[in-house]
Amino acid sequence: RPCLLPSQPATRAVLTAGGITDAMLRTQLASGRLVRVRQNVFIAATDWPADPAEQFVLRARAEQAAHPEAVISHGAAAAVLALPSPDSMRWFEGPIGMTVEAGSRPFRDGVCYHRAPLPAGQVTTDAAGYRMTSPARTAVDLAGSLELPQALVLLDAAARQACDRYVFEARRRDYRNPRLVAAARELLSEAARTIRASRLRPAIQLTEPCRESPIESLAAGHFALAGLPMPLWQEPIRTPVGTLYPDCFWPEYRLVGEADGADKYRDQQAAVREKEREQVLRDLGLRIVRWLGKEIIGRPQVVVERVRRELGAS
Repeated sequence: RPCLLPSQPATRAVLTAGGITDAMLRTQLASGRLVRVRQNVFIAATDWPADPAEQFVLRARAEQAAHPEAVISHGAAAAVLALPSPDSMRWFEGPIGMTVEAGSRPFRDGVCYHRAPLPAGQVTTDAAGYRMTSPARTAVDLAGSLELPQALVLLDAAARQACDRYVFEARRRDYRNPRLVAAARELLSEAARTIRASRLRPAIQLTEPCRESPIESLAAGHFALAGLPMPLWQEPIRTPVGTLYPDCFWPEYRLVGEADGADKYRDQQAAVREKEREQVLRDLGLRIVRWLGKEIIGRPQVVVERVRRELGAS
């Protein structure tokens, strides 16, 4: 007989309570109208996506459906939150992270369970209502074992999302608002204290929500490790053509730093506008130092030495 198939991962018990018998389950699975996401958790085939990243999120939801005491965390939460990955691996290529407050479950079928406290302020829900760790807690969970540059990729992005939640519609200046920045850092600090990740304290103090890309965050981390003066990030500079916001600025050295990612010049007009913008800054007596995203990722020492030379030439 006709039956309503679940649009989100649902357990066998839930389906049985809704009137779907084991025989009906077998029929729907055999016909291809139902997909088994994991043991005893199913979803309608029409709602099973082709995209691996979306499948990854649904598998995390299925794990929580099977174990309601668990919270989606680590790489799975980062995938839901669209936090940037600090390396070349995409979140869906790693294990599904789940956290429980008590008990433990083994690493199984690409699922890794963690045991840690889950204060209410560090747990939120995704768009479908599944429980997951907050942006700050997710970033701290993942950053705890990383070096400073990679940790900042996550911490900066999480702090930016925290600022988004503090205001109705975030403006560029909100990400540099001292009160919002302090509040975002405190969320990260609370999460670090919860999981006893004291080694993240210096990274959290360097966190800046105004950094707009992972390559800016990586650069900040490498500058700090090299002992270079820390620039201002996205600092407004008034010019005859309006206010410009360079990636970073050392005002005392009259030096602007620009991190060029793969998407910065999507078309010829974008490249022309960037050249015009650079000339406006040079006409103000400012010097420019640039680096590519692939350089700060693969050869950070080259970028550090380039910037060091420019700072020393002032």
